[in-house]
Amino acid sequence: MQVIFIEYVYLIFIIIALVMLANKLKIAYPIVLVLGGLALSFTKFFSNITIDPELIFFIFLPPLLYDAAWQTSWKEFWKWRRVITSFAFPIVIITSCVVAFASTALIPGFTLALGFLLGGIVSPPDAISATTIMRQVKAPKILVSVAEGESLLNDASALIVFRFALAAVVTGQFYFTEAVGDFFLVIIMGTLIGLAIGLIFYGIYRWLPTTPSIEIILSFLAPYCMYYFAERFHFSGVLAVVAGGLLLSNKRDKMLSYQGRVQGSNVWSTVGFMLNGVVFMLIGLELPYITNQVEEVSLGQAIWYGVVISLVLIVTRLCSAFGAGLFTRFIGRFITVADRNPGWKIPFVFGWSGMRGVVSLAAALSIPVLIQPGHPFPYRNLILVITFVVILVTLVLQGLTLPWIIKKINIEDKSAIREQEHELSIRKTIAETSLRFLEQAHGKEQELNDHLRNLSSKLRTDLTVFQKDVDDFNSVSRSVLVEYQDIYLAILNEQRKALHELNHQQEYDEELVRKYLSLVDLEETKLREVSYSR
Repeated sequence: MQVIFIEYVYLIFIIIALVMLANKLKIAYPIVLVLGGLALSFTKFFSNITIDPELIFFIFLPPLLYDAAWQTSWKEFWKWRRVITSFAFPIVIITSCVVAFASTALIPGFTLALGFLLGGIVSPPDAISATTIMRQVKAPKILVSVAEGESLLNDASALIVFRFALAAVVTGQFYFTEAVGDFFLVIIMGTLIGLAIGLIFYGIYRWLPTTPSIEIILSFLAPYCMYYFAERFHFSGVLAVVAGGLLLSNKRDKMLSYQGRVQGSNVWSTVGFMLNGVVFMLIGLELPYITNQVEEVSLGQAIWYGVVISLVLIVTRLCSAFGAGLFTRFIGRFITVADRNPGWKIPFVFGWSGMRGVVSLAAALSIPVLIQPGHPFPYRNLILVITFVVILVTLVLQGLTLPWIIKKINIEDKSAIREQEHELSIRKTIAETSLRFLEQAHGKEQELNDHLRNLSSKLRTDLTVFQKDVDDFNSVSRSVLVEYQDIYLAILNEQRKALHELNHQQEYDEELVRKYLSLVDLEETKLREVSYSR
């Protein structure tokens, strides 16, 4: 036990180093971690570290899904709901069908049930890789929003296909009508269980005397409760976590204290990053275990099958993305859609962003070794190798070329300038509201309180500046705003230097100085969150 723990400690140090390397090279860190794990797999030092499917599904998946749901904007999710649901359900099913028939035709002796099993395993894309790349190259917000929304649902639909296909292989029977009914039952009941448990946690947050530390601990318990109870009754634990996470995320301002929101955000961003780093590294480390298991065909033949299936997946997703774009243009004549004319650039980029990840590998590893006592599961090891090759090919090929494609086709992000203008408008509204409240509710107090008069004067100045910025936003260069930010950041650095100098003086309490250093950090965070294009 101690040896394994030490190996994980070393592994975390390596993950941190590789992520820093990825940031230096401006490459999405999941790609570097998988390749790094692949290189480490040829050493014997980390031979005790392997992927346990139950570990991935129960320990890693719920918090990662919950964190993704917490970060997802419900407004953006609802705005692009038709595109998101089409990629999460119909297109995942279409992809599973295409892979099923392609693999049956490609691999001798491969049955249709095994084909659907493989299709369910490799059909869900990993959005962590895609969104990491998109944020690095500042891709249009529609791409990031749809990728985030798709990631919340496609794992559930793919794992449901996998579950039914696995049952068909084990029992040798498949009833289409019954499967369709069970499919919708698993989806609906999983969603309802997630919402029900979410409401229970909402009540705990809202009406019990919690503290910021308790609120953070509850946020870690919630996804596990949602996932466990849904899976306990054989429904979709993934959809339970997604539904419950979206519900609680939408109610965060009512149920969490300001300290809980700030501290929880910092904790979750760190934990989510670490969990993602570990699982991507584990993908690479699994190579020796997987390749040593191949028995049905030669390793070279298995790799060839994996490359072909990878190409089938890439082409299918591209065709599906263009098909979704054409359908949007058609249906936009009859109903209101978010974007009636998506063009070809956005569907192409989104179609190319279908990298596969840890959910696919964990699903493949969860295939039982024996179909029944004395009878090994057919083609299990071949499916493992194909899955690993698919993950590697899509991550490396599409992941490394996606930034170049986004920059090359130069998609105009119409929302970027509009967001900057809206940001100024929001700041102006805040200043107006604050000043109006101060004048109406505390006008008399200002006469006796110098600090209130100073606050009122500052708000008036802010309001005048914001009003001018809003009026001139489309006609005046935003370089003035950028210059303001740069100078203000320099001022904050000078404030830090002054505080550190005070801390060196014996009479100043260090805890008090740290308090003001934290306030300076918060001010810098607020300033950097407001970004303007040069």
